[in-house]
Amino acid sequence: MAVNDVECCDTFQVHDDLLKIVSDKMPEEEELHDLAELFKVFGDFTRIRILFVLFEAEVCVCDLAEALNMTQSAISHQLKILKQAKLVKSRREGKSVFYSLADGHVRTIIAQGRDHIEE
Repeated sequence: MAVNDVECCDTFQVHDDLLKIVSDKMPEEEELHDLAELFKVFGDFTRIRILFVLFEAEVCVCDLAEALNMTQSAISHQLKILKQAKLVKSRREGKSVFYSLADGHVRTIIAQGRDHIEE
């Protein structure tokens, strides 16, 4: 039997032993929600472009705007979202603020995503 091109069992049978394993391993709802929110951040083309710039260098908003041919306000808006998701950090130097990746996890997440789409 197929539903929306997905194969299904011919008869309805619940496998309690498997459901127990799944239930025991399932993270809390709040953790699943937070994970889904994190992945939403990666779902924006501009934010992905910003991250790729930050893979190469620590830069200010002016540099990002120039590199991506966008306005500073558009870049600032996306940086705010990236900072809230703890993917980007900033540091002040005089009147300038420089942005960089928050940690190595960001590069790893993107690299694994690239590996997946290239399979």
